[in-house]
Amino acid sequence: MRLTPEALVAGAAELADEIGFENVTLAALAKRFGVRDASLYTHVRGLADLRERVALLALTEWADALGAAVAGRAGRDALVAFADTYRRLATGRPGRYAATRHPVSSEGNAGVARIVEVCFALLRGYALAEPDAIDAVRLLRSTLHGFSDLEATNRFTDEHSVEISWQRAIDALHHTFANWSKI
Repeated sequence: MRLTPEALVAGAAELADEIGFENVTLAALAKRFGVRDASLYTHVRGLADLRERVALLALTEWADALGAAVAGRAGRDALVAFADTYRRLATGRPGRYAATRHPVSSEGNAGVARIVEVCFALLRGYALAEPDAIDAVRLLRSTLHGFSDLEATNRFTDEHSVEISWQRAIDALHHTFANWSKI
């Protein structure tokens, strides 16, 4: 396989999903590609640069997937599509999920901004405007992040169905957003 910055970043993202974002090193990536560590420096400036590029890739992938999930939907339908996509990405791509929390340069903030824009678009279906929408976005993101993070790291140890808990969480969010003005 020909080494390019894109191939290295994609390989590092796959490696992150396999062994954890924090365990991705230049040595591990070089081994994956069957090259010496020094060969990577032609394409990336170092580990910090590689991790930022993986974070940027992950943020772009998330923004695209979440945007596609809510497109043409509103209210509960948009909420379910957004939440299920978020959960699928977090639990199915754990390394990339961790990468979305990695600090990025101002260029990377575009991916974060797109994700937040999708959240605001979802909440327009509930007729929430600022400043209520800001609070609702924070509630949405923290709920989905907390649940997905606990699930992705196998922290739900009770025998009660995680799926039932997920559905209840979505129902609670929908009820809260639909009745926001009464809170």
